Order: sequence, then C-alpha cells, then structure tokens
Amino acid sequence: VQLVESGGGSVQAGESLRLSCVASGFAGSNLYMAWFRQAPGKERDGVAAIPNGGGVAIYADSVKGRFTVARDNASNTLYLQMSNLRPEDTAIYYCAAEGYGFADRTYRSWGQGTQVTVS
Repeated sequence: VQLVESGGGSVQAGESLRLSCVASGFAGSNLYMAWFRQAPGKERDGVAAIPNGGGVAIYADSVKGRFTVARDNASNTLYLQMSNLRPEDTAIYYCAAEGYGFADRTYRSWGQGTQVTVS
C-alpha cells in the first residue's frame, strides 16, 4: 500500500485545515487507517484512527471535539478535518494503514508526512 498525504500548511490559531491521504494498492482489510503526528523532540503519537470495515473512530484526548477523521472507501482516501487549531498541534502528520488503533508499530504502511504549523 502506498500512501500520499496532502493538505498541510501554516495557519493561525483557531483556523482549520483538512488533511487527505490517498491509498493505492489497497486490498482492503478489517484493520485501521490512522493519523499520527510527531512534534520536534517528541515521540510519534496517535491522533485519530478509523476501522476499515466501519465502526467507531477513536481520537486522542487532546483533539477530541476539534478533529474529525473520515474515509471515502470509493476513492480509498482518508481525511482529517482539523478545527480550532492550537500551537500545540504543530507537528508532522503521518497517515498510516493496516494496523490497530494507536499501536504505531502494528501499521504496515506509512505516508511521507505533511507539516502542519499553527502560530
């Protein structure tokens, strides 16, 4: 599976961004697709994850109520709608596929990352 993210950028606090991740070579599974992020000097953390077969998405506590994850199965695209962004959301955001929840070591495929900067 190849993953290509887009939609990152620089915004002011309180503004919104939408990230997209297009998956190719995806055979489909009952595993998750997810967004992770890594800020400078910090570990990579799970942000949001959604099971491929439908079901309830999960979110990090820090983004609940502000971020929404969704997927379009027809186009194999994963989205992350980010609202009311805060400076602490600044990080490189990665799309991941074929894993479990926020267990990053279980994910088989990763995108190249897209930078989000909030000032």
